[in-house]
Amino acid sequence: MKHNKLITFGLILLLSMAVLAGCGTNSGPLSGSVSTNQKAANEHETVKPMAETFFIFDTVVSVKIYDNRATRQHFNEIEALLNDIDSKISRTLETSEIYQVNANSGKSAVKVSPETFELVDKALDYAKRTDGNFNPAIGNLVTLWNIGHEGAKVPDIHLIEAAKALSDYRLIELNEDTQEIYLQKEGMAIDLGSIGKGYAADAIYDYLEEQGFSSAIIDLGGNIYAMGQKPGGKAWNIGIQDPDKERGNPIGTIQVEDKTIVTSGIYERFFIEDGKLYQHILDPGTGYPVDNGISSVTVVTKHSTDADALSTTLFVLGIEDGLKFIEDTPDTEALFISKEQKLYATSGFKALLNKTNNNYTFAD
Repeated sequence: MKHNKLITFGLILLLSMAVLAGCGTNSGPLSGSVSTNQKAANEHETVKPMAETFFIFDTVVSVKIYDNRATRQHFNEIEALLNDIDSKISRTLETSEIYQVNANSGKSAVKVSPETFELVDKALDYAKRTDGNFNPAIGNLVTLWNIGHEGAKVPDIHLIEAAKALSDYRLIELNEDTQEIYLQKEGMAIDLGSIGKGYAADAIYDYLEEQGFSSAIIDLGGNIYAMGQKPGGKAWNIGIQDPDKERGNPIGTIQVEDKTIVTSGIYERFFIEDGKLYQHILDPGTGYPVDNGISSVTVVTKHSTDADALSTTLFVLGIEDGLKFIEDTPDTEALFISKEQKLYATSGFKALLNKTNNNYTFAD
């Protein structure tokens, strides 16, 4: 469709020129006469990132490992890990566990893996905490709107109401003893698109940690995990995307160590019909894409699964209620960017942000 647009990276990674200049090839063992501090500095300078890109979850996944021990086998194992996650939580893959749960809605419970069970349980916890503003039961609405795919258009109001009627998260039944999931109403469908990429980012992080790596950038189209520190022992410099411009234009940067940064924005996936933009984040209450004056929401915290769920939650809640919600969430910061180019941030995020675009100003 002419007006469909998919921008797979909601954030841009800005590595300092000093690090880029120092990423040469490894010249072999260093002389024993070099001091300990100088030797460490030289080792940092010779770290060349090994990177790989995958396309999965309808997005581009990029992983860069800043460690000379990284091998192609590590990336093969990361790819296998991603495919395994997709085989469990995909709503559209007919062999996946979630697909089978949906196909058996109103009929029978389906036993799933511990990983899938835990993720659905976490999604339901967010649904309960937000009174359904985060809702894993909106699979029918997601399918109906089809935003980000060819042929997306505004559905008939009767179809929207029918899909809403099948979106009650309270009818998702979990049996912890048997690890079974049961959708009580026939035709219901779980969709984990608002939490799945974050879950995958955490899984990659855990894998890298198990392999002994401590410096990496994991990027799943708007979900970034800045693992540890960058070579040289300094914080990562992460750019916050200008929602009004093409990728590569930040409004400013933040410095983080061992944190995940997740952005949800209206520029990620959308279509335009009769001059109106319809973006991909759906309001479970109305059945329509959220339209509340927000251009993007960025969340910074420790776990990407949480950041993914929170960025969607805050987008639906809106600025005022969203700020109240996030201020009560420990070790988490958030930034809202409005369509009027106003910034609304938690106190912690405001302190983090080095704003470089004067078109954007803090509302308070």
